[in-house]
Amino acid sequence: MPTPASTAPTPGLGGAARSRPPAPGRRARRRRAGGHLLAYALVAPAALFYAFFVLRPIVASAQYSFYDWNGVTTATWAGFDNYVAVLSEPKLVGAILNAFELILYFSIVPVGIALFAANLIRSIAASRLAAAARTVLFIPQVIPLVAAGIIWSWQLSSDGLVNQVLRAAGLDAVTRAWLGDFDTALPAVGVIGAWVQTGLCLVLILAGMTRIDASLYEAARIDGAGPVREFFSITLPGVRQEIAVCVTVTVISALASFDIIYVATQGGPGDSTLVPGLQIFYLAFFEREIGTASAFSIVLMALVIAVVLPLQRLLRGSES
Repeated sequence: MPTPASTAPTPGLGGAARSRPPAPGRRARRRRAGGHLLAYALVAPAALFYAFFVLRPIVASAQYSFYDWNGVTTATWAGFDNYVAVLSEPKLVGAILNAFELILYFSIVPVGIALFAANLIRSIAASRLAAAARTVLFIPQVIPLVAAGIIWSWQLSSDGLVNQVLRAAGLDAVTRAWLGDFDTALPAVGVIGAWVQTGLCLVLILAGMTRIDASLYEAARIDGAGPVREFFSITLPGVRQEIAVCVTVTVISALASFDIIYVATQGGPGDSTLVPGLQIFYLAFFEREIGTASAFSIVLMALVIAVVLPLQRLLRGSES
């Protein structure tokens, strides 16, 4: 009868050693490596697409911004002259200032209207009127910006619906070509942008309100809080994240605006509605100043980052 010692595998026999299963730690490392390779394989197509269509144009624009080039002839080195022109020429600086003014209409006004409308819709959530209000207010968001610009160009013209309503109300002295007046052209464009952006802000804020615990409102009512106190003490802090997203998206839309302004005013009258996106388009394709247009695009990108990053930092600070 063999002893237990005789049944143990002999160290010199390779077959018994090869049949030994791998250690658990080694199997875990292999699984992790395989998971990483699969993750890289899944991300690679999107990363290549992003690198080719986003990073590559940014690098090319940064390169062109240091040259004086019309897109055809040989480029000559210009150094930082194009950036100096962007930050010193009144026309280009005015375009940047117009974009910052549009933040009021594209961001602050839509967020304020969306907060008021969302709070009102939440209070009548059980009625059919709430669903109709959500639909009506969100419709502008699904309309193409070009179509929105054309529609509002008709409404704001000398014989448009806006002036017809004002004449019917006996306010003939107020009527004007809203998009053709130096004083009202930029605010009129801002109204179009506010009309478009309100729907997105409304949906985001309504989604945030659904996360607020209803018991908080019940406790506030028991303590004698009114609608205004409920709004500032419960609703507003509860949708802080959604407001931050709305502000970030709409600010970027204001600084990078192009479609609505190109269709509605093309930057006129004069340069009263000229914005960076439109000025870059004119510099590159009409004036053939590729270097200046590229420098302006890099400055615009830096402005967007400089405005958006503090908003994100503010959001993280509120969270902590």
